[in-house]
Amino acid sequence: MKYTIEEIRHMQEGQTFDCKSILIEPKHLATIIVAMANADGGMIAVGISDKTRRVEGVDQDKEHLNDILRTPLDFCVPSVSVTTDYVPCTDAEGRDNRVLLMHIPASPRLHANQADEVFWRVGDKSRKLTFDERLQLMYDKGERYYEDSTAYDATLDDIDMDAVKAYMQRIGYGKSAMEYLQENKGFVTYKGDVPQVSAACILLFGKHPQTFFPRARVRFIKYFGTEEKVGREMNVIKDVTFDGRILEQIQKTVEYLETQVKEHSYLGEDGIFKTDREYPKFVIQEMVVNSVCHRDYSIKGTEIQIKMFDDRLVFETPGKLPGIVRTDNIRHTHFSRNPKIAEYLKAYDYVKEFGEGVDRMCRELSALGVREPQYNLVAFIMKATVCAKVLEEGQGTNHADQKRPEADQLGHNKGMTGAQQGHNKILSLIAENPQISISALAKQCEVSEKAMRITLERMKAANVIKRVGPSFGGHWEILSSTSRETK
Repeated sequence: MKYTIEEIRHMQEGQTFDCKSILIEPKHLATIIVAMANADGGMIAVGISDKTRRVEGVDQDKEHLNDILRTPLDFCVPSVSVTTDYVPCTDAEGRDNRVLLMHIPASPRLHANQADEVFWRVGDKSRKLTFDERLQLMYDKGERYYEDSTAYDATLDDIDMDAVKAYMQRIGYGKSAMEYLQENKGFVTYKGDVPQVSAACILLFGKHPQTFFPRARVRFIKYFGTEEKVGREMNVIKDVTFDGRILEQIQKTVEYLETQVKEHSYLGEDGIFKTDREYPKFVIQEMVVNSVCHRDYSIKGTEIQIKMFDDRLVFETPGKLPGIVRTDNIRHTHFSRNPKIAEYLKAYDYVKEFGEGVDRMCRELSALGVREPQYNLVAFIMKATVCAKVLEEGQGTNHADQKRPEADQLGHNKGMTGAQQGHNKILSLIAENPQISISALAKQCEVSEKAMRITLERMKAANVIKRVGPSFGGHWEILSSTSRETK
């Protein structure tokens, strides 16, 4: 991707970008190169002051520029395969000059500086790893790049070139689709005359990715209640699978989840209608993106499963937390198990900046009074749980319900409140079956048993209904079709 000097000057330093003065010493530059190579890769602009963003250029000091160019070879162990290009500019002195761009790839190897120190990129800082962290990273590097492995039996005919062209347009790549695949990311390599298509290429650009990776998909399961039951007590309400290319999976999954999230619209004290949601939109999207982006695609026996209960969402993703990411540092530590997939999603704005998503999720949930996501590893599945915000009784609505025929709603008379609709639905069910259980009422009304018990108690207190006989073997009687609460 080609940059202008103004674009470079206004880039924000972070996980994958830094700018440094031409005066930087090679040993200090090596620290940044090593940190980026060990993490997600990145780009360093040399010739721009990182403090003032003053454009210095690099052409005025050819000898030092040569030392800078040799830094990845002479000061990094093992050497880092950095590529470079230049951006023409007018420096602060008014001279024609250039800024050096150093492109650091995310490396499958562990890199150190000349002092045998290992660094890791965290935000806009390069953090030195402890001995234990270094060992863990060394271990994880060995299993990191399944996305680079060859997709068995895949040929060039299995690649959707229109999908490649769409991505090229996003990143401003001017050559042909085949040139892009052959010259970038190892998407297409050759063994003799036989093309080798990588797993990442099929997952991102394949015509039918599930032909080669049948379980590389997302499955959504919605349960009635707060527990997952099986057998005769099975409480699955919805079971939907989303496949296709990775971008398609994310788009379809997020779109569908939005239809399942309950909302509460109300008139605020300022006279403006407001809407509360069980889950913030960004949290839904970020959890889906993280699952698809960071799953371990070498685990072929299961798909990503998203389970929705009355009180929580659970994302079950194949693979443990990658690299040095742990449950106690996940908010501020980032590691891409699949860096090529992560970079692709960043181009589509699903990843704004590496490492910021989890922190933003925690902040948004905290603002709603909901605790941050909880992570725990069960066998080889990473489970992430997001608790729902409790909406006011009787006010939750579900987007999926809005798309059903009117007769399938809790109530469909114009002018009815949420409580009125709920009460009328309950009265109708009791009239049809006076022996109906609370659990059956809750299931028919698509609410939790706890919420149904509260509603029934209110209706009894308002002399709308009464219970005759014991919990088991008794029946309901309707006393009135209206109450103070529903008038």
